[in-house]
Amino acid sequence: METPKSKTELLPGTLDLLLLKTLSLEPMHGYGIALRIKQISRDVLNIEEGSLYPALQRLLLKGWVKAEWRQTENKRRARYYRLTAEGRRQLATRSENFDRLIGAIVRVMETV
Repeated sequence: METPKSKTELLPGTLDLLLLKTLSLEPMHGYGIALRIKQISRDVLNIEEGSLYPALQRLLLKGWVKAEWRQTENKRRARYYRLTAEGRRQLATRSENFDRLIGAIVRVMETV
């Protein structure tokens, strides 16, 4: 009997970091952001709409992203998000803190 993949939980604050990093590549609509994260993570990270859009709204309110309505390549109307200068600063700071945290966790896990 095949076991379904277990749900991967993100560390607190990681979703914002993933969104900022993904938007640093180019402006995208919500579905495109979720798809890019899923592809890059090789299907390990699946960001659901119930988490994605509230997080994007939070980033908008903080001024880390801006949004505008545009047409997609499929001629549908979608809200495209792009990183602001403050969002780029937050990405740099949060990436540095995240790298330090992950390094510390790896050191503890490798301890014999």
